[in-house]
Amino acid sequence: MQVKINRGMLELVEGDITRQDTEAIVNAANEQLRVGGGVDGAINRAGGPKIQEEARKIGYCPTGQAVITTGGDLKATNVIHTVGPIYKNGLAGEPELLASCYRECLKLASARGIKSLAFPSISTGVYGYPLGKAAQVALGAVKAFMEEHPEIELVRFVLFGQQAFEAYAAVLQELFPVSG
Repeated sequence: MQVKINRGMLELVEGDITRQDTEAIVNAANEQLRVGGGVDGAINRAGGPKIQEEARKIGYCPTGQAVITTGGDLKATNVIHTVGPIYKNGLAGEPELLASCYRECLKLASARGIKSLAFPSISTGVYGYPLGKAAQVALGAVKAFMEEHPEIELVRFVLFGQQAFEAYAAVLQELFPVSG
């Protein structure tokens, strides 16, 4: 499923983020940038020790911000690490912090000349962000950024499982209704 925004493409796929051929993939990291579970563990296992070596040198990333390392042994040459909010009740700044994750990753990509990147669904695993609400924030933030930044040619959401794909697809159809 894909839509055109400015000169770029926003697409949704179900799959494994570690196998993407985009210039960068985004890692849902923790603030200490240590290997965790879920997406973070999968990226570090597939990418090898170089990713963690660089992350250790950086040392810390606050929630809502992003840092970049090598892609190690991945097809993607870069990994952009961002720290999503832990969901409490949606009233503790979580939507703003989650939107910031996506914006900061895209800003970093743009500054580095990265034209294609793949995102997971940030904060929807152990951090407990409800899928539908996360999809609204994520897709809204990416759409707004791409509308102002034609240098970003491809943003791919790589969603793990049918439930995540369907949640994002429903929001994408709300944002880009098909006429006729």
